[in-house]
Amino acid sequence: MRYLLPALLLVALSAMLMLRGYVHSEIQADHRVRPPAATDQVPKEILQGGPVIDTRDGRTQSLSVPDHRVVLTFDDGPDPKWTPKVLDVLAEHDAHAVFFVTGTMASRHPDLVRRMVDEGHEVGLHTFNHPDLSYQSKDRVDRELSQSQLALAGAAGIRTSLFRPPYSSFADAMDNNSWPVARHIGSRGYLTVVTDTDSEDWKRPGADEIARRATPADGKGAVVLMHDSGGDRSQTVAALDRLIPRLTQQGYEFTNLTEALGAGTTGAHARVEGFELWRGKAWVLLVGAAEHTTDVLVIGLAVVGVLVIARFGLMLLLSAVHARRVRRRGFRWGDSRGSDSRRSGGPVTEPVSVLVPAYNEAKCIENTVRSLTASDHPIEVIVIDDGSTDGTARTVEGLGLPNVRVVRQHNAGKPAALNRGLANARHDLVVMMDGDTVFEAATVRELVQPFADPRVGAVAGNAKVGNRNSLIGSWQHIEYVMGFNLDRRMYDVLRCMPTIPGAVGAFRRTALERVGGMSDDTLAEDTDVTMALHRDGWRVVYAERARAWTEAPETVRQLWSQRYRWSYGTMQAIWKHRSAAVERGPSGRFGRVGLPLVSLFMVLAPLLAPLIDVFLLYGLVFGPTQQTAAAWLGVLAVQAVCAAYAFHLDREPMTHLVSLPVQQILYRQLMYVVLLQSWITALTGGRLRWQKLRRTGAVGAAPVSSSPRARAGGGVERSPVA
Repeated sequence: MRYLLPALLLVALSAMLMLRGYVHSEIQADHRVRPPAATDQVPKEILQGGPVIDTRDGRTQSLSVPDHRVVLTFDDGPDPKWTPKVLDVLAEHDAHAVFFVTGTMASRHPDLVRRMVDEGHEVGLHTFNHPDLSYQSKDRVDRELSQSQLALAGAAGIRTSLFRPPYSSFADAMDNNSWPVARHIGSRGYLTVVTDTDSEDWKRPGADEIARRATPADGKGAVVLMHDSGGDRSQTVAALDRLIPRLTQQGYEFTNLTEALGAGTTGAHARVEGFELWRGKAWVLLVGAAEHTTDVLVIGLAVVGVLVIARFGLMLLLSAVHARRVRRRGFRWGDSRGSDSRRSGGPVTEPVSVLVPAYNEAKCIENTVRSLTASDHPIEVIVIDDGSTDGTARTVEGLGLPNVRVVRQHNAGKPAALNRGLANARHDLVVMMDGDTVFEAATVRELVQPFADPRVGAVAGNAKVGNRNSLIGSWQHIEYVMGFNLDRRMYDVLRCMPTIPGAVGAFRRTALERVGGMSDDTLAEDTDVTMALHRDGWRVVYAERARAWTEAPETVRQLWSQRYRWSYGTMQAIWKHRSAAVERGPSGRFGRVGLPLVSLFMVLAPLLAPLIDVFLLYGLVFGPTQQTAAAWLGVLAVQAVCAAYAFHLDREPMTHLVSLPVQQILYRQLMYVVLLQSWITALTGGRLRWQKLRRTGAVGAAPVSSSPRARAGGGVERSPVA
């Protein structure tokens, strides 16, 4: 189901968008209009005859409306704004008319077609997509007719025998290109209706002028051409309200076409029943669903736009606040000038226990442990071997390094390994890291300085991608710097940090013990314990100078596995701590501030973000192309500004941002599918197993930051060398 449902959702969404584009004349639209041609192949009785052309059953007959009869005809509708106004005027004056509807508009507004029929008007076809039929093949002409009839069947349960070609005018304008179309239309059982009185309302010359042009001469009958769609038809509505009473006083009748021609007993409509009726209803239902789906997508796009802009705005503003605060000259954690604490604390120098949970990390554990022994802060290192089968424990023991211990246990998972390490730790401050990560010499020292503030229970470090030289590594590097570290600055200021990264985090031992240690209730034990600490009243902060270099997944498959676990685990943690939203004290503050922000920015917004790309593709294919491209480039520009600022704060070279546009197109789609599968797993009650990544040992020793300026974060540093 995790694979089937996303596939079905994608197919359904694509089908709805394609259907929406089709009924909005964005697919198969043909706006060509053929210029006039010779008329030598058109019979004279047609060129010199009336506005109704009958070529059914091989006939070549022309019909006219009798004197003192007016057949009002309206093209291009139904329109949701103007057609109801036209119908209201006709009903007020007890007049009937013929509406030549397009299949696209009839499909989108079936209620108006039903109203036309219910109020006694006749409905004719004006094709489905409004192309010039003289350019089209017979198959395309038949398709235009059949699809329009399908729309009528679904809208009002009828089919019609009246047809008006798009871009037609008078009978004497029939030429060698349009005459074969009229003959073919007749062979399909239709009367072709043109006009003999054109109101030219589309020019909007004024209501009085429209009424004057629509008035027949000398009491003659007429087929009057008007429009109820295609633009502003307010003048048409006003002209009708003047024309009908005036001509009624002159003895005119406003009737349907078949009534004017003396065929009122049969009429133009035939009832549709059985399979054809249900097929039409299904069509109208699907079109309605496509319209509503698009409306929902537009709303979703607006929501994600607001969320994206809000998130970027908050990140830029609050990250600047965070950087200014912690980089202020003389800043010290625990000092009343640097935090809310009333106590003043000096540098933290007490020894630290570093816990390294390891399962089959033989390829990289040596780099990890050696980086720790180079620390400039007093530490003990505890490697917890969680049932490794590749000799991880033997590798560490064989190094013979001082202050490094190995604790073995049967495979029980990362939370159990961390709790085992916590039980064996000698010191009150505990640092946790992954077995594929290397620390700089100053990392531990920088990581524990915030504990000078007695209210701080945990500290998030600055995790960086060590193997960033590949394309996928570069994309993750952008994500880490922009998405994770910039986020952590924002959450630090808001005091609702959602996650202490497993690669580099520090905890006060008493804080961990108060919340019950690391839990295996979720697959994101780091997020789970961080939320628990917030609810217990502890502060969680971000130490930007505590840098750790981690090995990121190097294949799409491994990246998928890692992010799938992260996404699903985050959802589990949010659900586990949902009761915080209704609690009091620190727990309630986190529940009403932290949980909504995490849910919006880490779950909802990423799920809706691909709508930007969906509408990009839709707009590029169906238009408006330029506006669509400009909007997408605008969003990319905002992201680029945030990314550049994040790289500036982390003092990273900007060269990796060259791949940002491609990352936004491809990488985001991968993350979207991962998040979607996490949603489906959660909603279907599935259980996700821990996914062990294959390590390569690509991250070697961390860069050496020996100068005071470099230690202060002012130097340009290189990434670890594999």
